[in-house]
Amino acid sequence: MANLRPRGSSIFSGLILISVGALLLLHNYRGYDIGRLLWHWWPLILIILGAVKLYERTSGTRFGNSPAARITPGEIILVLGLFALVGIVVIHDIVIEKGPKIGIPEIGDKFPFDLNVEPKTVPPDARVTIRIGRGDISVRSADTSQVRISGKKFAKGWSETDAQKLADPVSAEIVQNGDGYEIHPTGTGAGDSRISLDLDVSVPKNSSLTIRNEKGDITVSDMAKPVSITTTNGDIEVRDTAGDVTIETRKGDIKVSDTKGNVKIAGHGGEINVSSATGGLTIDGEFYGPIRADKIAKGVRFISQRTDLTLTQLTGHMETSSGNLEIADAPGNLSLRTNSYDVSIENATGKVKVDNRNGNVEVRFSAPPKEDVELYNSSAGITLSLPESSSFNIVGDCHSGDIDSEFSADSLKKSSTDSGDSHLEGNYGRGRGPKITLKTSYGSISVHKTSAEIPVPPKPPRPKNPPPVPDSEEH
Repeated sequence: MANLRPRGSSIFSGLILISVGALLLLHNYRGYDIGRLLWHWWPLILIILGAVKLYERTSGTRFGNSPAARITPGEIILVLGLFALVGIVVIHDIVIEKGPKIGIPEIGDKFPFDLNVEPKTVPPDARVTIRIGRGDISVRSADTSQVRISGKKFAKGWSETDAQKLADPVSAEIVQNGDGYEIHPTGTGAGDSRISLDLDVSVPKNSSLTIRNEKGDITVSDMAKPVSITTTNGDIEVRDTAGDVTIETRKGDIKVSDTKGNVKIAGHGGEINVSSATGGLTIDGEFYGPIRADKIAKGVRFISQRTDLTLTQLTGHMETSSGNLEIADAPGNLSLRTNSYDVSIENATGKVKVDNRNGNVEVRFSAPPKEDVELYNSSAGITLSLPESSSFNIVGDCHSGDIDSEFSADSLKKSSTDSGDSHLEGNYGRGRGPKITLKTSYGSISVHKTSAEIPVPPKPPRPKNPPPVPDSEEH
């Protein structure tokens, strides 16, 4: 007698509903990132579907039913609908919560609310760390042994009521963390990207300061110990500090002034302006705005994909902008390797070595050089200006270009070839002097005498009793 037990409906629909429901429930309680999970593990849906169909085929054969276990149109529609539902949840997370991190504008208006934080007594040389996430941070020194915080908290919402619901649970606190003290947000929703805290913080002057921020401007002033700042997006200003300054950024302008320590800047960003540092300056990264350095006592080290610069001392200024690299008044040694810059160097009194491509190189000495000078270029020219009183030994080679020199002597020999190459070699002046090496290709070499300054004639003395000016006659 045939087995008349009816074949049950597919259990796949039930399994997929239970699984997706559980995922969404856990997601609502912040169990994990559902978008990231599905991105890596979505093939499990196909595995589950195959396993269910294999089970149904085996079960149907065992009970004498048709072994066919086809995927029904209803199951396909169910899977597509659930994928659409999960997609809506993922898009909500990206736009509302993570959008600002990837450049999607925040939705709603920004509303300010009061922020009240209890001050905390700390040792005068405490280590203070500030971790906010989002918001502007201003830190200044204080003569008291306390950490004090004032400021505002801001929330994004469709209305002030919605924003206040987000902002009410959020505050900031000062807690002891090991042998240091930490300032960080607290409360439910403190990590929400719609919440930001603008803090004005005062700390003991001898505190060592560490700031970690995600988005917002940072200002630090009048600190006696080292300052370390790490941020993703925001302008940074540090002034009047006595310790080392270390900055790591991904986007924003940087200004450091009047510091008695070393300055180290790394990462990516826009404009850099560093002035009056008794230590050294190190810049390591890709910064696309103008880079300016003034009066750096222990020199400059600048490393990027395009440039490798070392100055042992800088009493004047250095600036890179709009395809130009300018250095003036560098008493120590100078080493530069770069490309696609028009390089201008003035008054470098130590050894000078420049290796450039696709940009002119111009070096000018106001006093006779005492150290060796090496200038190498490609696809552009070299111009060297020296005082007439200089003494030097020179070797100049120009491939497919001419050499023009205003210095002439029997010991200086210039030659050229039929292919257009030029060569200059010999001694000039009294004694051997430093060695000057000039080499370029597809560009010219010019060696000029430094033009003497034209004295300004003194103004005639003004008479003590100038004659009266007669009145004009009336006609």
